[in-house]
Amino acid sequence: MNAQHQIQKAISTLTHAFAPFDCRIQATRKGSFSFTLVDKTGIAQYSQRLYPGQYNEESLQQVIERTRQSLTA
Repeated sequence: MNAQHQIQKAISTLTHAFAPFDCRIQATRKGSFSFTLVDKTGIAQYSQRLYPGQYNEESLQQVIERTRQSLTA
């Protein structure tokens, strides 16, 4: 799987994992991207940059769990 496919899969996974938040993707370049979770009122709740090493299933699950913990704290 090439880098572009890995990025697309990671974006899809993040988008589904954090519904009903709007998962906005920014600055996709050099194999990395930023995602920001926005609530229904348009307020950003969380933001993080992901790098190629974080796209595999295990690492992405860790990112999702840490993000969920941050949202509930």
